[in-house]
Amino acid sequence: MTAGPDELRARLEKTGYLVDDGLAIACFLALKLHRPIFCEGDAGTGKTALASALAQVQGAPLIRLQCYEGIDASQALYDWDFPRQLLHLRAAEAVGVTDAGRLESELYSRRFLIARPLLQALEIQPSVLLVDEVDRADDEFEAFLLELLSEYSVTVPELGTLRAASPPVVVLTSNRTREVHDALKRRCLYHWFDHPGFERELAIVRRRQPQVTERLAAQVTAVVQTLRTQDLLKPPGVAETIDWAEALDALGATELDAELAVATLGSVLKYREDADRARSLDLSAILAARGA
Repeated sequence: MTAGPDELRARLEKTGYLVDDGLAIACFLALKLHRPIFCEGDAGTGKTALASALAQVQGAPLIRLQCYEGIDASQALYDWDFPRQLLHLRAAEAVGVTDAGRLESELYSRRFLIARPLLQALEIQPSVLLVDEVDRADDEFEAFLLELLSEYSVTVPELGTLRAASPPVVVLTSNRTREVHDALKRRCLYHWFDHPGFERELAIVRRRQPQVTERLAAQVTAVVQTLRTQDLLKPPGVAETIDWAEALDALGATELDAELAVATLGSVLKYREDADRARSLDLSAILAARGA
């Protein structure tokens, strides 16, 4: 356990993840109070990367549950290994085992239980559980998740109650495609992830892509900052800024010009309409305005 938010921020920064005061405090409280942290904001702003950084700081495995429409408890929690159960049943029959009670207790023992991410997080200590894009799941799964995170335990009818000896660190993320219910948010510490300012984003790019020249990193960051002010379908996140810098470096570029920017827009913009909008901008003027 870290001594305070400042120490935790320093340890996170050693992993390459830069945090502000608000996020450092939220993460510290999440660790100290065993409360989930609910991370909401646009895609590409560093929500998922936070869970990875916390796992590195804790020296714990990162267990990820990717939410999607229609996900249910069995897909997130546990399932029975029916093929292995059937093989065990046939083997028992082959050696003449006829005790039905014994066979049933063996078939529905822990050895045949497949732990999905949520059960894995309860059984592995320490661990960091990432519930990614919870806004894509439906109301029923949200209610189930709220119950599990309240007690950090689950009941398997054949085995009884399985409880975490020590609660996992839990990070929930939402891209706000829909509003998550207040009941789940109240259970969590909340942090809104906004796009960073120029200096902070440049520092992130330099930390994550140290091989990229300082000039190129500054130019890429400047253009992305401008693109976010446009009326785009999907404004680029920090993840796209990092990807663009990496792609340009892979091409051997040490600085950015308008022609190269247009040619590599696919690294930063993912919709045709957004790319068309970017091509209509005076990219040379944008670079010149930043002293590039």
